[in-house]
Amino acid sequence: MRITMIGTGYVGLVSGACFSDFGHEVVCVDKDARKIELLHQNIMPIYEPGLAE
Repeated sequence: MRITMIGTGYVGLVSGACFSDFGHEVVCVDKDARKIELLHQNIMPIYEPGLAE
């Protein structure tokens, strides 16, 4: 199943990571291009303990 998460903040990115961990294909979109660029560089745009792993 493909899930689209709108927003890569504390709710969207964490939820998307959880859905991905459950085996779903997740696509995250955000109007802040800087956040998306950081994610493409494997840099977390937010601080959430354990999320980087």
